[in-house]
Amino acid sequence: MKRKLSIKQLVNKTTESGNNNIAGYLFILPWIFGFIAFMVIPMFMSLYFSFTDYEMVSSANWIGLKNYIKIITNDSTFWNSIKITFFYTFVSVPLRLSFALLLAVLFNQKRKFVGLYRTIFYIPSIIGGSVAVAVMWRQLFGVEGALNSLLGMVGMQSRIGWIGGPKTALWTLIILAAWQFGSPMLIFLAGLKQIPNSLYEAAVIDGSNWWQKFTKITLPMLSPVIFFNFVMQTISGFMMFTQAYIITEGGPFDRTLVYALYLFRKAFSYYEMGYASALAWILLIVVAAITLIIFKTAPRWVYYESKGEF
Repeated sequence: MKRKLSIKQLVNKTTESGNNNIAGYLFILPWIFGFIAFMVIPMFMSLYFSFTDYEMVSSANWIGLKNYIKIITNDSTFWNSIKITFFYTFVSVPLRLSFALLLAVLFNQKRKFVGLYRTIFYIPSIIGGSVAVAVMWRQLFGVEGALNSLLGMVGMQSRIGWIGGPKTALWTLIILAAWQFGSPMLIFLAGLKQIPNSLYEAAVIDGSNWWQKFTKITLPMLSPVIFFNFVMQTISGFMMFTQAYIITEGGPFDRTLVYALYLFRKAFSYYEMGYASALAWILLIVVAAITLIIFKTAPRWVYYESKGEF
């Protein structure tokens, strides 16, 4: 039998609980302030400016949907940046996840120095988006860069400026993105650790080879992790900016003018802040729509063990 609390004890308990709640809110108050000041308020300001012709040096004038109409109907650069961003994202993301999954499967095995190898392959994800690495990448793929020097050593003389070539510039950015597979690799490793060994033991008894175990056990059991990585990396791909800004500056001939770089130009090169705000909200809508499509298709290929079905 539970002992009944007196009214005084109930009041004291309630007061103590309330004090704990107040203390908790006080501890998270700096984060709440930062979130409101640097996220919520700028978002609403951006939404407002998207309906104006605000150019930073002058006051904002309300023009309604004119920015959006101009973007959709009379801005060829916008459509070009959309096409480039889609191509970049849906080529680089599968490549990055493929390398990440391959290395995760290899590093999931008990081998000597496997921990050291994991660390080495994770490092590019830590520094891969930095300005220093972008500058290094620009030198690597330049006319006098290490890639052409390596080709010359094997008898393939090349004077191609990979970054300056219209057909190769975007691929240098895609290769850089694929090189940054460390973070999804660690997430895949965590997922692989959760797959019961009994499933593989049963498959060995049934005579399954490594490919059958990979396709019938590893991929289905890892599909929720693949889904998570795919969503996060897709969003990251659409927001890519630093690499294009530092390595190619959108060139040559706007062949690497990804969406975020075009938005940056409008905002901070041409000072068309209202137009740039409209571009930002269109990007938000596009990314939200693609994310929704991915979530809608998830039940067809994502296996959840708790449900026991796809």
